[in-house]
Amino acid sequence: MTHTDTLIGIAFTVLGYLSGSVPYGLVLPLLLVGVDVRTVGSGNIGATNAARAGGKALGVAVFVLDVAKAVVPLLVARAVLGEAGNFWVMATAVAAFAGHLFPVWLGFKGGKGVATGFGIFVVFSPWAALAGLGAYLLLYAVTRVSSIGSLSGTLACVVGVIVQQGIASPVAWAAICIGGMIWLRHRENIRRILSGEEKRKMKV
Repeated sequence: MTHTDTLIGIAFTVLGYLSGSVPYGLVLPLLLVGVDVRTVGSGNIGATNAARAGGKALGVAVFVLDVAKAVVPLLVARAVLGEAGNFWVMATAVAAFAGHLFPVWLGFKGGKGVATGFGIFVVFSPWAALAGLGAYLLLYAVTRVSSIGSLSGTLACVVGVIVQQGIASPVAWAAICIGGMIWLRHRENIRRILSGEEKRKMKV
């Protein structure tokens, strides 16, 4: 890659972080129903808590926007940089995910990364993303616990990427890191699941 391509790649990485850092799960409930989701339910700024604050439609809107804030910069970076820019496309993906987890606007206290991580999987491995979505819907339908669906869907995405791309692929290792971070951010949910305290029938 040329020096110019490198500068463009760095710019996309920064833009990826900024896109990921937009807290739609906080902004939309504030604008539409006047509720700060940090004072509701789990206090998380993701789609599930947005649904608690303003209903299912609001939760779906937040989910779609949290997916899009990863998908859009990745697709633009890929279109501009081409195959030779795969490293910077990957860097843009990691930056968008980091932006959601650690947004500068909220003192680096962001969401759990499920929707944004899903957006990354959609771009890099659509079939794995579809498997993850299927796993989420199935486990949520059976358990009525959103976190179980999210954790299962994330695991299915990661396994799907490994099967499709191969364990040696940089995409597979990126998927493992993203999946690991999502599980880590759900550690309190996991504790409540194991103790039988996790809430059921969440609106998502």
